[in-house]
Amino acid sequence: MNQPPVFERIVDVLTREKARFRVIEHEPEGRSDRISVIRGNMPDQAAKAMVLDLKGGGNGRQHVLAILPGSRKLDFAAVARHFGARKCGFASPETAERITGCAMGSVPPFSFHEALALVVDPDLLAHATIFFNAGRLDRSMEVDTADWLRIARPAQAKIAG
Repeated sequence: MNQPPVFERIVDVLTREKARFRVIEHEPEGRSDRISVIRGNMPDQAAKAMVLDLKGGGNGRQHVLAILPGSRKLDFAAVARHFGARKCGFASPETAERITGCAMGSVPPFSFHEALALVVDPDLLAHATIFFNAGRLDRSMEVDTADWLRIARPAQAKIAG
């Protein structure tokens, strides 16, 4: 079955769940530092989303969508530890796009795929709202952090270095 574009799926779920959010249209950009300037948000409020491959451990190979503040770097070893894996690395661009339905730089902090676990670094949650590219390089959203947590239901772990 063909799914609607990711942007439409996010708007639908946020609307249905009565979340507080707004859509921001802008020039196409996917890099966290540059998009924060365009949107006018602090880099720590930007939800940087990275699709990862985990290897080893009890579940064999699995995929994770790691969400961290846009100004921070990912701690691969912390992600591996959290999921009981031996090794963690970036998924290939092709795998990331296939699982998320999004081009690199436009992956939102939502998992619409059963094979993609979602984990967030708690430092991102210190802000009343978070910002992210919403499945498109030319559309972002600002979402109430408590609403995002309630809807996305991510695991929480210290994964940012």
